[in-house]
Amino acid sequence: MPIVQQGSINTTALVVPDLYVQIVPPQNLVLNGVPTNVVGVVGTASWGPVGKPVIIGTMADYAVAFGPVMNRKYDMGTQVATAVQQGASNFRCVRVSDGTDTAAVLSLGTTWLTLTAIYTGSRGGSIVATWGTGSKANTSKLTIALPGQVPEVFDNLGGTGNALAVAAAAAINNGQSALRGPSQLVTATAGAGTTAPTAGTTSTVTTQGTDGATTITAAVLVGVDTIPRKGMYALRGQGCSIGVLADADDTTQWTTQAAFGLAEGVYMIVCGPSGDTISNAVTTKNTAGLDSYAVKVMFGDWIYWNDQVNGVLRLVSPQGFVAGRLANLSPEQSSLNKPLYGVVGSQKSGAPGSGQATTYSSAELQTLFQAGIDVIANPQPGGNFWGVRCGHNSSSNAGTNGDNYTRMTNYIAATLDAGMGDYVGRVMSDDWFRNVKATLDAFCTNMRGQGMIADYGVICSPPSAANTNNPQSRVSLGYGQADVQVQYLSINEKFIVNVEGGQTVQIVRQSAA
Repeated sequence: MPIVQQGSINTTALVVPDLYVQIVPPQNLVLNGVPTNVVGVVGTASWGPVGKPVIIGTMADYAVAFGPVMNRKYDMGTQVATAVQQGASNFRCVRVSDGTDTAAVLSLGTTWLTLTAIYTGSRGGSIVATWGTGSKANTSKLTIALPGQVPEVFDNLGGTGNALAVAAAAAINNGQSALRGPSQLVTATAGAGTTAPTAGTTSTVTTQGTDGATTITAAVLVGVDTIPRKGMYALRGQGCSIGVLADADDTTQWTTQAAFGLAEGVYMIVCGPSGDTISNAVTTKNTAGLDSYAVKVMFGDWIYWNDQVNGVLRLVSPQGFVAGRLANLSPEQSSLNKPLYGVVGSQKSGAPGSGQATTYSSAELQTLFQAGIDVIANPQPGGNFWGVRCGHNSSSNAGTNGDNYTRMTNYIAATLDAGMGDYVGRVMSDDWFRNVKATLDAFCTNMRGQGMIADYGVICSPPSAANTNNPQSRVSLGYGQADVQVQYLSINEKFIVNVEGGQTVQIVRQSAA
C-alpha cells in the first residue's frame, strides 16, 4: 500500500494490484502580501561592516551595529533616527566609505598582544581590553568592552610569558567553546614579548580608527553594481520598499536612482541641496531629466532637528522624515497631510527662537508641485503641524504621480513576483488556469476587503474558452498569461466646499411626503 506524492507515479500504467494513496497538495496558492515597511538606508558610520546590508529595528540596534549618530553630512544614523521618530522599525542599512577608513589598533604591553578592531571606524578607539586573574587557579582572563555592547570575557587562559599571549590570541580569534565564540570586536596577534601584563592592566590605543567619511559624494553612496556590490546596489534583493541615500543632494545621480528604483520596486527619496531656491530646484530637476514615479524629490528646505545623541540642533535633509512616514503607512495611503514628528523648524520657516515665521505661498507651492518637487511644510490642510505638503513623486503624469501609485504598484508587483512562481513547471490543464485565477482573485479580494483598492478584474482562461487570453498557439509553446486590472483608490487632494451665505439666501427643503 504505497503512499506517494501526486505526480510521482504514472497512474495510467500501474500493474501491481494494490491501494495507492496519493498526497495531493492544495491546488490554490495563497498570496500573502510582501512587507511595505522596509527602508533601505545608505550612508557613513563610525563602525560596522562596509557594503553589507544589516537588519536594524531600533536605534539601539543601530548603535550596536554602526555606532552612534554622527553630527555630519551623509550620516546614515541621522536618517535612521528621523525615520524611527515617524514609526519606522524595519531597516536595511549599508555603510559606505571613501576608501580611507582604517581600523583602530590597541596594545596590551608594548610587544606582548596587539588587538585590531574587527571593523574600521573611529568607534573602534573606544574599545578597552582589561587583563585580569582567571576564575581557575594559575590562569588569566581578558575582558574586551565597547560602550553600549555586552563585554566579551575570555577566561581561564593558561600559560606563561609568550605562550600565554599566544593562548589569548587563539581564544580571541577562534573562541573557546560554543558558548564563547570568537570576538566580535577585535582580532588579536601575539607579539614577541615574554612578560604578561599585571592584573588590572588596560589596553592602550596605538592607532585611532578612521571612518572614511571625509570625501564622500553622492556617487560613492550610489556605489557599484558589480560583485561585491557597494552603496545603493548592496540593497538589491533586500526587499526594501523605500530607499534613502543619506543627504545625496547631487542631481546628476537622480536618474541612476530612478533606474534602480524601477528595477527593484523601491521608492527612492531624494533631496535638493541645503538652502536651495525654488527657481534653482525647478531648473536643476528639469536639467537632470528626472520624470519617474520611482523617485520622490524633496525640495532643499532642510529641517531643524534636535540631535539628542550629540546634544545639538542640526539642519538635516528631509529624506529620513519622509521615508519613515511612508514606511509607517499602508501602501494605498499618501504622505500628504500626515503629521511628521521631531521637526522643530526648517530653513524656510527659520530656526526655533529666530523670530522668523515664513510660510510657503500658494504660488511657491504651485511652482514646486508642477515641477514634481515635494516639500515638508507647516501648516498643512489639516492644521498647524509639519507634514509633506503634496504627496507626489517626480512623474509629470497625473495618473502615476501620487505616492499611493508608486507604493501600491510596487506592492502588488512584488507580491505577485514572490508568490506566483510556484505555478511555473506545472501542467497547463484547465485546472491550472482555474487555480491561477482563483489565487489572483483571492489576493485582490483581500485587498478590496481591507479598503486598499476600489475594484479589480482577473482574466486567465484556458484555450477552450471563448475570447480566451491564452490561445492554443501560445499555450503549446509553454506560455501562460493572466491579465490583472486593479483600480486604485484616489487620494483627495483638492476638497471644494461651496458655501452660499447672506440674508437673501433662500433655503429650499423638500418634504419626505
